[in-house]
Amino acid sequence: MSPETDAGLPADPDLPGRVPDALRAELIAFRRDLHMHPELGHQEFRTTAALMARLEQAGLQPQVLSVGTGLMCDIGTDAGGWDGVQPLLALRADIDGLPIPDTKTVSYRSTVPDRAHACGHDVHTTVVLGAGLVLAELAREGRLPHPVRLIFQPAEEVLPGGAPDAIESGVLDGVGRIVGLHCDPKVEVGRIGLRTGPITSACDRLEVALDGPGGHTARPHLTTDLVTAAAKVATEVPALINRRIDSRSGLAVTWGRIQAGHACNVIPQHAELSGTVRCLDLPAWRAAPDLVHAAIDEVAALHRAKSQINYIRGVPPVVNEPGSTALLRDAMAVRRGPEHIEDTEQSLGGEDFSWYLEQVPGAMARLGVRPVGDTTRRDLHCGDFDVDEGAIQVGVELFTAAAMLGGHRP
Repeated sequence: MSPETDAGLPADPDLPGRVPDALRAELIAFRRDLHMHPELGHQEFRTTAALMARLEQAGLQPQVLSVGTGLMCDIGTDAGGWDGVQPLLALRADIDGLPIPDTKTVSYRSTVPDRAHACGHDVHTTVVLGAGLVLAELAREGRLPHPVRLIFQPAEEVLPGGAPDAIESGVLDGVGRIVGLHCDPKVEVGRIGLRTGPITSACDRLEVALDGPGGHTARPHLTTDLVTAAAKVATEVPALINRRIDSRSGLAVTWGRIQAGHACNVIPQHAELSGTVRCLDLPAWRAAPDLVHAAIDEVAALHRAKSQINYIRGVPPVVNEPGSTALLRDAMAVRRGPEHIEDTEQSLGGEDFSWYLEQVPGAMARLGVRPVGDTTRRDLHCGDFDVDEGAIQVGVELFTAAAMLGGHRP
């Protein structure tokens, strides 16, 4: 008896959408070229041009987004069997890099100082490109059962992300479901991680300025001891918030920078703190700004400091919709077998893919990029981040199988 997926679909190693050897080599070369030329959010002009050229070479008609970088490209909508009403399945990639140096010693190391693809966006981009090229060929052969839209989104790393701009550009018009993936260095290559419900955290940015009259360290009682006030805000605000919200929401304030003063015997007039607010729960995320503002004001006032708060909304959690998660599970099971799927935990990282899920159902998978047998602990947003490039083929075939099975999911 053949194994079956959750939807009762028989595993089918002959399902169209495999990656030919020549395309596999091309995609690895394309990813390495992107890796050598990372571009920050809203500056991805070279990346956009490279994608445009390859998609046009395949006979497709990509459109640059209205913000000037990023693309969308439809496949199968010009086929005779498409009625113009059937919703599209969208495959999303993010295309920007990070403002950190690439510290690896590889031939495809970044050539741009203090810029690196240290989060795997070069892989995400290459996967969606590869899936588009395979699906375009199937569409020409009349074998694509479901119209597909490719979305290459800029500025994922820039709060609140490039997704709102992409949505404003119309990338979700006509889309019934959207799927994405993200490199995960904890998952072995050849596998994916899936989870129904929240899979990432909300992430906001917080900037706090504290002010006082200043003075001499010999007489702190005559002024506002601003360094102590900043220290109290740093330590007491997170604790105070934790007593005002259900701990199961996972709301956490974490500081990344504190700055105050220039001399050991001078109480400063100004101090600054900045950090992030992360939250696992969507309702708690919506309540977070008022909670954080109140806690900071209370602690600052207790120490006679004036506070100014800049609470910068970031992204809500990515909440995987059950049907879309099942589609990805079915696609991987049909393509490679259910043993290549693992359950994954909710991350405290933020992802602007969440903005799409505010509009249409969808899901994100975690793509395994850790080499088989490698026990080295690696993480995203580090200068030495790299992937096992076999993950590119896995991602392409996951997405092509999802496109072929898309019609089986309501």
